Amino acid sequence: MNTTLLEWKAAFLRNHILKTALHAGKGHVAPALSWVEIAVTLFYGGHLHFRANEPRWEERDRFILSKGHGCLTLYAMLADLGFIPMSELLTFVKDGSRLAGHPDPDIPGVEVLSGSLGHGLGIGAGYCFGARLDQADWKTFVLLGDGECQEGSVWEAAAFASHHRLKNLLAIVDRNRLGATDFTEGVLQLEPLADRWKAFGWEVCTVDGHSFEELAKAFASFRLEQHDRPVVILANTTKGKGLDFMEDAPTWHHRLPIGPQADNALEFLHNQECQLAQFIQK
Repeated sequence: MNTTLLEWKAAFLRNHILKTALHAGKGHVAPALSWVEIAVTLFYGGHLHFRANEPRWEERDRFILSKGHGCLTLYAMLADLGFIPMSELLTFVKDGSRLAGHPDPDIPGVEVLSGSLGHGLGIGAGYCFGARLDQADWKTFVLLGDGECQEGSVWEAAAFASHHRLKNLLAIVDRNRLGATDFTEGVLQLEPLADRWKAFGWEVCTVDGHSFEELAKAFASFRLEQHDRPVVILANTTKGKGLDFMEDAPTWHHRLPIGPQADNALEFLHNQECQLAQFIQK
């Protein structure tokens, strides 16, 4: 897909992230918005191998959303790709819905129950170690929040993956520099984050997490397997990306706009999606 099509998909996801949350009256919108370009590049750009009509295809790549509270992006994408019906987005966090506030493996396209932070990388490392034992070629992609990297279990998993040279493992850190209530560096300093990963024996790549070109290049390099160890992509992003009043604002982690602010935000994202759709049709 070309960049314009990817931009349209990103606008589509942002529109449905907010629409779904407002319909439900809850949801982590800002954490979902920050990883939209990562999701689009990975799932629509051909870098993740999957079959929507065969979610448990044995040779699929595994994707783990370790920052499970950012699930609104994943749900909108799974619906658009055909894993689940689009209408199911309207059931988000309703009684009896599969679409809870954190992803569940009952949902087609979801590998593990996630959102208890600090666990995704360990699960991913286990998947990769198992794939090696089975002589399987599929890869595992784990998306972590940067605040999540303050968990000690992340670094235990990083040490395990490095020790076993799990070159089929790619970690992606959504480096938006914000946790639930404050900037990460004010809670527990992560920098120099790249040096930390290198010290744990990982190959490190730093990119603009909103650049399709930089993300695609990093994902393509990982697939080429010109490395002998696990790889981490530090994707510099903006929390709340796409809605200016949410961007880089600590107060919007689990807060929704209301009244005219919500109406204006919905109209803005809807118009953005429609404009890109019209441009593509021309």
